Amino acid sequence: MAIAKKINRRAQILQALASMLQTNPGQRITTAKLAAHVGVSEAALYRHFPSKARMFEGLIEFIEETLFSRINKIINEEKDSTTRCQLILRLILGFAEKNPGITRILNGDALMGEQDRLRDRIAQLFERLETQLKQVLRERKLREGKSLPAEEAIIANFLICYVDGRINQFIRSKFTRRPTEGFNDQWQLISAQFFLN
Repeated sequence: MAIAKKINRRAQILQALASMLQTNPGQRITTAKLAAHVGVSEAALYRHFPSKARMFEGLIEFIEETLFSRINKIINEEKDSTTRCQLILRLILGFAEKNPGITRILNGDALMGEQDRLRDRIAQLFERLETQLKQVLRERKLREGKSLPAEEAIIANFLICYVDGRINQFIRSKFTRRPTEGFNDQWQLISAQFFLN
């Protein structure tokens, strides 16, 4: 019983942090403000997380687990590489749209003034996403026998830059310009440029 309560409190703290990141754009979240938001003392926060950095790491772990488990599902269920790329991009943009506060972690905005290792971890997450897209594009040549108009690395980087730009626009617009807005039309342009071979 006590274990379940502890897990729920940890989740409550992380949800509160994500909520505050959404409602306080541009502001640094202190443990005092977070504790007040959760309705506990700062000491109670530290019983669940040894530092604020560990709280951010908890949210980063949530991002990683959510995105990569769903990407694996896309790859297992969908064999066409073009469709895989489309679904992966839509997944990332949809995730950002549904989790505005957490999106501030993705673009690094919420991590300013925090430990370098947090920003490094987000950089690694984007590198993993880019590597995943590169692998999908490589398989297009090998498995489907279809050529690409440029190297896989160049196209994968373009796709990640597109996603990154949409995420940044979402944050700059104070979460009013949805990342998935116009995605189907934009994908038609991307697809025509890179995949109609």
